[in-house]
Amino acid sequence: MKYEAGSIVEGRVTRVMDFGAFVELPGGESGLVHISEIAHEFVKNVRDFLNEGDIVEVFVLGRDEKGRLDLSIKELLEKPVDPPKPRRLPRQAPEFEHKLKSFMRGSGGPSDGGKKRGRGRKKR
Repeated sequence: MKYEAGSIVEGRVTRVMDFGAFVELPGGESGLVHISEIAHEFVKNVRDFLNEGDIVEVFVLGRDEKGRLDLSIKELLEKPVDPPKPRRLPRQAPEFEHKLKSFMRGSGGPSDGGKKRGRGRKKR
């Protein structure tokens, strides 16, 4: 069976890999749902979304240069509404920045070159 870009087909997940999942379509042809095409959210682990044997509906994106099917699940999912972006806080007054740098210098923080101060037990 020949699948064209834009087709929506139901298939079975045959293999789950770190980079995506292979889906077998009716007629025996398989395609790849890349990890970036599984969900709109960030997918760290494919197995959190898909398991071998799952029946999924996929959108045919097309074929790669080697003739393999590229599939997507997220194309069939409703796009989430973007949450409002947080407002940026106003920049602190220069006096505050100066006081903070001064404090950090005296506390043995990163601007102190990584040297430790204070009493410690001497090595013998």
